[in-house]
Amino acid sequence: MDGDAFEARFTDLCKKGLSSDEKTCLGAMKLFKETKHLVSSNVSSAERTVEEAERFWFSFVLYSLNRLSEKDGDSAQQKSDENRFTLCQILRATKLNIVYFFEELRQFVVKAGLVLTNMYGEDWESRLEAKEMQANFEHLTLISKSYKRAFWELFLSSDANIGKQESATSAPDYLSKYHRFGWLLFLALRVHAFSRFADLVTCANGFVSVLAILILHVPICYRNFKINDSPRFVKKGEKGVDLLASLCNMYDASEAELRRTLKMTNKLMEDILKKKPCPAFECKTETLEHIDTDGLVYFEGLLEEQSFLSNLSILENNYNNATRNRGDLDERLFINEEDSLLVFGSLSGEDVNISGIKRKFDSIASPSKTITSPLSPHCHRASHVNGVLGPLNGKVASTPVSTAMTTAKWLRTFICPLPSRPSAELQHFLSSCDKDVTNDVIRRAHIILEAIFPCSHDCSLTGSLRSANLMDDTWMEQRRLETLKLYYRVLEAMCTAEAQILRAPNLTPLLTNERFHRCMLACSAELVLATHKTATMLFPTVLGRTGITAFDLSKVIESFIRHEKSLPRELKRHLNSLEERLLESMVWDKGSSLYNTLIVARPALSSEINRLGLLAEPMPSLDAIAMHINFSGGQNGDVRSPKRQCTDYRSVLVERNSFTSPAKDRLLAFSDLRKAPLQSVFASPTRPNPVGGGETCAETGINIFFSKINKLAAVWINGMVERLQLSQEIRESVYFLFQQILSQRTSLFFNHHIDQIILCCLYVVAKLSQLELPFKEITRNYRKQLQGRPEVYCSVFVDRSSTQQNGRTRQDHVGIVAFYNTKFIPAIKYLLEELDLSRTTTRTTQVPESNNSNDGPCPGSPKVASFPSLPDMSPMKVSAKHNVYVSPLRASKMDALISHSARSYYACVGESTRAFQSPSKDLTAINNQLNSTRNIRIKLKFDDLEGGLVSDSMVANSLYLQSWSHTLASSPGAALKSEQPES
Repeated sequence: MDGDAFEARFTDLCKKGLSSDEKTCLGAMKLFKETKHLVSSNVSSAERTVEEAERFWFSFVLYSLNRLSEKDGDSAQQKSDENRFTLCQILRATKLNIVYFFEELRQFVVKAGLVLTNMYGEDWESRLEAKEMQANFEHLTLISKSYKRAFWELFLSSDANIGKQESATSAPDYLSKYHRFGWLLFLALRVHAFSRFADLVTCANGFVSVLAILILHVPICYRNFKINDSPRFVKKGEKGVDLLASLCNMYDASEAELRRTLKMTNKLMEDILKKKPCPAFECKTETLEHIDTDGLVYFEGLLEEQSFLSNLSILENNYNNATRNRGDLDERLFINEEDSLLVFGSLSGEDVNISGIKRKFDSIASPSKTITSPLSPHCHRASHVNGVLGPLNGKVASTPVSTAMTTAKWLRTFICPLPSRPSAELQHFLSSCDKDVTNDVIRRAHIILEAIFPCSHDCSLTGSLRSANLMDDTWMEQRRLETLKLYYRVLEAMCTAEAQILRAPNLTPLLTNERFHRCMLACSAELVLATHKTATMLFPTVLGRTGITAFDLSKVIESFIRHEKSLPRELKRHLNSLEERLLESMVWDKGSSLYNTLIVARPALSSEINRLGLLAEPMPSLDAIAMHINFSGGQNGDVRSPKRQCTDYRSVLVERNSFTSPAKDRLLAFSDLRKAPLQSVFASPTRPNPVGGGETCAETGINIFFSKINKLAAVWINGMVERLQLSQEIRESVYFLFQQILSQRTSLFFNHHIDQIILCCLYVVAKLSQLELPFKEITRNYRKQLQGRPEVYCSVFVDRSSTQQNGRTRQDHVGIVAFYNTKFIPAIKYLLEELDLSRTTTRTTQVPESNNSNDGPCPGSPKVASFPSLPDMSPMKVSAKHNVYVSPLRASKMDALISHSARSYYACVGESTRAFQSPSKDLTAINNQLNSTRNIRIKLKFDDLEGGLVSDSMVANSLYLQSWSHTLASSPGAALKSEQPES
């Protein structure tokens, strides 16, 4: 790269692209020069052109400068508005998409962390707010899609709905302006009433309150429903339709929360638009007919022609004024899906990583997992009743927002009614200890929850800031109470199970264990936070505020899931995903209590652990945490936990939005913890394990932990081998080598992600097998995996203390190839002698299913362990009376399905098998047949011309026949013929 030209292009971008002043340009150039040496590694490791890497790096530098250069509020106020650029301006100037920007920003943060610390201080990460901004963007994407869908179903004509013309440009001009008015009103709520990064459930209540206002004020000529005869508004009384109750039924919202939010929305219209509210029952207007108006407010002239455009302009100006100095995203862009910042596209003209970043994003942002294309058969998502579009039961289609609302409803239904003190049964266990520990448990819960959910107590704020601050305090108090009740509920269930295992009610070793209780409180708090889909306090925040480590928390997750029977599937998935994150990388971080256990269980590792300074510090005492809360006055500071500052920038798409990775629902099946009492899991590492056959508790714990690591690695290895179309022998050898490294070269895992070890194992086994499999192909396919992240192979930790040269720092981050050559191969060279790979040189089109891998070890390698059986891979019977099975989609087929040339050949669950027919009718027909009590053998007829069953081989053979696309597009009758399924 030409350094001078590189700098010149950056300077040109600052001065001409963003019109920055001289001072801003100098600050930007300083940060740019400190980090530009990292750009070259960004080019090679991320498989992009120099021009693409430049634009990414320019945007990262400018974003960091914008967020970090103003440390105190006074200087921020003095900075002139014209010299402060927003994130949107940066991305438009560099021609980048928002999703790609946030995905790649995580690599910049990891690589440039030391530079940012030196230039902007230790607190740069919290000021940068990268994770919060990304979560906020994803939440707004989901909310905007839900709002748009709801608006056009309520206010767009039925004919337009049938034609599926959902864009604002196809509607009358006033309707598109009403749509914008509603979104601006929602943004006013976010700016003036909600916290800056409000959680998804709070935002959902906000957009539902906006829908209520629109229903009350938009002229009925624009309605797509009859309020008194609509399947949507099912809550009715003597006075008419209960609007808010009906909306709560549709969106699983809390009526109390909706009324509170609606009150704030009405107050904003009164303050911003200077409109006088009138009790709705006093107003005589056709928009209020057949609606129970008790408790509702109406604003005269709000959306009427003579004042509407003026009101819309006022909201626009208010948003501009309120957000001018923030430098954030302009959230108005979300109502225009065609905006270049939102549209997925390639930076270099190719379909780069379409099955990586975009697939992860689509799995969250789409209303269903169905992938559609213009060639897919047209289908409706709802049915028609009385000429009105809408679901029969008044419920909306499943979306990420509706899933979050349903999960929040579980919290309201099952947890909120519980007492906020230990139940009589739990008190029995607490009082049955050597001494009554009830008061200790209550006091500890109060202190820890105050630390997790602090209140600001800042009385100096005024206006909208004070309003948002009061709402934050209320929100924190509600979450504390929910966490407390959940903690007591699960603790009681665990105590009951533990007493049955030990056949004694005295659980003193467990109930007096400080670490156990903090893990339980942290797990409860994380579930509550995940339920509300927060954009702040993202994991691992709870670890820092409770003083525990990732290894500590990993000990209770399985038990927590097993003992809370009512836990919704989405929250089980979240905890399984959390355990997956802990096992794959976080437990190996510096400062993890894993190392304190390892030096007892594996004394030979103690010298390396001490040399690298990996041991966890003592857990902060409860009194220290209590003093911290009182000293800070409840400020939002972390109690320093015995782990280093986390640099795990895993996408919050995964953190707080449940989508299934290959291992999530399987880790429970791997664990052996259920065989051991919990008190031995949390006992001192040096104590003998009462059921461990002479082992110490540390040795038993490490054996269980290593078993989980091996099982998780088996899932990842199986996915990669299948994606790379390698043989079963290769898979066996890679797995064997991974096991040997874990048991004999454990130190190679220190400060590393297990995927880094897996990728190196794949490469060395392929190389020894004389296969042409370069690292570039391995990392390209790894990035397509749901768990694949570029920073895993772009930024690998190495310790250079023994080979310090050329002024390098003692610790560094390098690419996966450099790690492989300098650290991996020297460490495992002697292990490779045990592998005989002379006969594993073939690549296959398919890998046999894991459950059927009974072919034995690789030839010539008698020590190779058999690849483990992976649960949930075989088809699962889903009907007790009928032979109906469901099996997960293989990764290789998912790639084919998602590609542009193939997606139209597949029919997915939720997509109709017949043109112009609701998928619900197909599914209803199946359910009716399965639920039928008549013992009649009837075949479901799916072999019609419109929706024939297609074999895998036929689809595979047709993937690259581009002419088929034109045939299908021009001739609706040219459907694929059915074939007999492959045997």
